[in-house]
Amino acid sequence: MPKTALLFPGQGAQHVGMGKDLCEAFPVARECFEAADKALGFALSKVCFEGPESELNRTDVSQPAILVHSWAVLEVLKSLDKGRALIERARIAAGLSLGEYSALAAAGAMSWLDAAKLVRARGRYMQAACDAKPSTMASIVGLEDDKLEAAVAPARSLGVVVLANFNAPGQVAISGDKAAIEEAMKLAKAAGAKMTVPLAVAGAFHSPLMEPARMKLAAEIESTQFHSPRVGVICNVDAKEHSDPATLKTNLVKQLTAPVLWAKSMQALVDQGYDEFVELGPGTVLAGLLKRTAKSAARSSVGKADELKAFA
Repeated sequence: MPKTALLFPGQGAQHVGMGKDLCEAFPVARECFEAADKALGFALSKVCFEGPESELNRTDVSQPAILVHSWAVLEVLKSLDKGRALIERARIAAGLSLGEYSALAAAGAMSWLDAAKLVRARGRYMQAACDAKPSTMASIVGLEDDKLEAAVAPARSLGVVVLANFNAPGQVAISGDKAAIEEAMKLAKAAGAKMTVPLAVAGAFHSPLMEPARMKLAAEIESTQFHSPRVGVICNVDAKEHSDPATLKTNLVKQLTAPVLWAKSMQALVDQGYDEFVELGPGTVLAGLLKRTAKSAARSSVGKADELKAFA
């Protein structure tokens, strides 16, 4: 019997048309999108299915879109024999950034509609923080963490620069003030980075520039009911498994301004003997990142109707 972990994607996985095939093939998926439309007070499903892309890419839309899509995939799996067996044997859940909310809902730590409302608010607060000051992120590939930290340090004379997303060994996103990040990209390249790619994001996520958003989100999270999860959840901020509701809340609040320790989280699961990783939701990013961390593990992404039909 494999030791199974469920993974949930973060922002950037959205695309126009997401979920449409699910809703056409599976009534339970359609019910999820309809419930989300009602709970959020706008036609999220229409934006997911039809766009426009500019609307879907708004952080307060893309975040609930990805969470609802992931939840719909989970509900479809539960309705299928092999899918139900997969969900029942999973012993841990983890999600990248906003995906941590999906993981918490999947683990039973909060209701999925509460999670959708939280990430909608999270997106609004993050967008407001981004609008307040020009900021951005960039992906740096091919430098070890300590070498990257040393390389970008001089750019801090221009503003905030932090290592924000440790996605995989040698693949880190930096975050901060726009001018400082542009300089940091040049410095990283000069230090031997294979690639430096500006990210199409609204601003400096997982950096101190998100402090105004963190303060607002803290109140929303505090007023949301959390429960002890049925399975463990690995938190982004410390790459450790947690089940205490108060700690889960605290870590979600910290997450907005703290680095995402994704590579460390995946390594922790590999070290604990997890050998089957299933990504639920749009895209295949997380399964791709695992190629470096868990070379011998079974990795799959489930997000399309034809992929789900294999679980019947």
